[in-house]
Order: sequence, then structure tokens, then C-alpha cells
Amino acid sequence: MSAINSFMKLFLPKDKIFYKLFEEVSVTSLEMSRLLKKMVSEPSFDEREKILREIEDLEHKNDDITHKIFTELSRNFITPFDREDIHYLASAMDDVADYIFASAKKINFYRVDPLHESFSKMAELIVQGCDNIAKAVSELKDMKNMRQITDALVRVNSIENQADDIFDLSIERLFATEADAKEVIKKREIYQVMEIATDKCEDAANVIESIIVKYA
Repeated sequence: MSAINSFMKLFLPKDKIFYKLFEEVSVTSLEMSRLLKKMVSEPSFDEREKILREIEDLEHKNDDITHKIFTELSRNFITPFDREDIHYLASAMDDVADYIFASAKKINFYRVDPLHESFSKMAELIVQGCDNIAKAVSELKDMKNMRQITDALVRVNSIENQADDIFDLSIERLFATEADAKEVIKKREIYQVMEIATDKCEDAANVIESIIVKYA
């Protein structure tokens, strides 16, 4: 019997590595989102530049973790859930981090004043989206608290809808009040990238929902 157990261990993911790596990605993305929120309330360009560097470092960290997920996927014969779902979830969560970083880059590149209610609201929704993804991911390893997972996923969908509404209202207000065409173009692009970050949170939530439907 012990020989069979030893044999089976060879085919099991060591230390449930995928769960650990997904949790690392979700926590790092949440940290990035909080820095973005801090960035849009920072009046100093130099200080925003420092925050951008912090976000960039975390984005590189997430790239490395995502690469580890794909490496483990190629190494492990048995995975905790479908290989396709692991790939989709890793890609979706990587996209979240990419768009948070893209938002921060555009704010600094265009040298816009981000101290505006709409930027703050969008940033807060990105934080909430990342927070709920992190909560859902942390429960995947045993799927015992299904209510917490499903509640988090529902909140992510609601957050994405709110972001759509804020985006529409922000663009409407921008065209109505901003006389400088260059400012309109720059701010519209930033709003758009921030809204896409919430879309990517919803994409990750949809993959998690697919996983729990199959395995819960």
C-alpha cells in the first residue's frame, strides 16, 4: 500500500503549486491596484513617478509567477483542474496586472492631472475587483466555502457594470466640459484602459466560475 502511495505522489502537483502561484498573482495584482488608487490621489508628478516604478516592479513579479504557472503546467502530468482552465485563469489574471500597469503608465506618460473624481472611482473599482478575485482564488484550493467564492464572483460582475457606467458618464462629461482636444484624447484613453482592467477582472471571475461548476 505504501508503495502505491509513493507511486501516486510522483504524479501529484508538489505542494499544490498551482494554488500557491495563483494566490501569489492575485495578491500582487491587488497590491498593484492599491498603488494605482494611491497614484490618482497624488498631486505630485515626481511622487506619481515613484509609484509607477513600484507598480512596474510588481508587474514584472507577476510576469515571473505567470511564467512559473505555465512551466508547471508543462511539467505536471496531473493538475488540480483542467489544464485549459489553468491556462485561461493565468492569462486572465496576467491581463488584469497588465492593464493596471498600462493605466499607471498612461497617467504619467500623458502628464494628466489624475486628481479627478472619475479617475478615483475607476481606480477604486479596480481595487474592489482585484480584492474579490483574490478572495475567490484563496478558496479554490479546497472549495469548501462555495458561498464566499460565488459572492465574490457576483461582486466582480457588479463592479464591471459600475465601471461601464462610470466610463460612459466620464466620457460624456469630458466632451461637454473639456475644450482642449488633446486633453480629451488623453483622458479618454486612460478611462478606457482603466475600464478594460475591470473587464479583465470579470474575465478571471468567469474562468473561476467555470472551474467551480466543473469541480465543486
